[in-house]
Amino acid sequence: MKFKDPLFLLFFIPVILFFLAYLLGWIGKDGALKFSNLKLIKTAGGKKTGLRRVVTALLRLAALTFLILALMRPQTGTGEEKSTRHVVDLVVALDISGSMASLDFQPDNRLTAAKLEAKRFIEGRSNDRIGLVIFAGQSFTQCPLTIDHKAILTLLDQIQIGMVEDGTAIGLGLGNAVNRLRGSEAKSKIIVLLTDGVNNAGEIDPLTAAELAKQFKIRVYTVGVGKEGFAYIPVKDPAFGTRLMKMQTQIDEKLLSEIASKTGGKYFRAQDQQSLRDIFRDIDSLEKTEITVEKFVHYEEHYFLFLWPALIFLLIEIAWTNLLLVKIP
Repeated sequence: MKFKDPLFLLFFIPVILFFLAYLLGWIGKDGALKFSNLKLIKTAGGKKTGLRRVVTALLRLAALTFLILALMRPQTGTGEEKSTRHVVDLVVALDISGSMASLDFQPDNRLTAAKLEAKRFIEGRSNDRIGLVIFAGQSFTQCPLTIDHKAILTLLDQIQIGMVEDGTAIGLGLGNAVNRLRGSEAKSKIIVLLTDGVNNAGEIDPLTAAELAKQFKIRVYTVGVGKEGFAYIPVKDPAFGTRLMKMQTQIDEKLLSEIASKTGGKYFRAQDQQSLRDIFRDIDSLEKTEITVEKFVHYEEHYFLFLWPALIFLLIEIAWTNLLLVKIP
């Protein structure tokens, strides 16, 4: 319940002042007669003036209190909310080629770091539909667009190097992600593509895939993953078991920048886990989900719940003053 006109609450100030003044006898004094002996008054059934004034004042105060509450227009509201959501449809395209096992992202490799930060990113976008595409020498959809984020996080955890033949088919990965989004009616459609290499596999040229993304109004944010220079990568040796091999980082930054620029996105370079986390935060801030809420409320008046008690107390006060009190003429 709420009060439509709460300013009527200020009326309590003069009401309380009147109540106190009446009790103290400053206003509303009774007429007085002098008697030589009070026994006559007692025999006639006279009441003490103090009790009469207190009861009268309390009845008037109660009547005025309920009257003021009625004037404040107590209301209860029933209604509904209508939400309009301009959500984002988003696909994460993740490179799982062998070079993503490079140990230049502490405390583990590039793929582990990318999965961890992608997980944080997905958990922060509870209103969006998100899909997951992986690529190496080939590409396939690990998870189609869904709002079931628990499912996509489970499938993200299951990604491992070696799930598809090795290579870096950036064009195939991007083309697959575009295919996931081309039928979307979302206001915003974006792809976050992470890779640590140079396109060397697949039948689709990366710039051709970028042109397709542009036609479907899909923005592509590209992320080059890996430190400058050399990194160590674990290699299985039949004779000596797993050993570390030094490998130079090669990222086609020019290509990734061109893909992002062509589609209205942006290119980022991540050389450690913290910078990768910051990149996902930047993308998150660039692609905000908009939710507009319209509220329709119908209010029902309940002033009569206070008006009736005010009338009852007023009638009681009239009866008390004119019928129950014994007055001496």
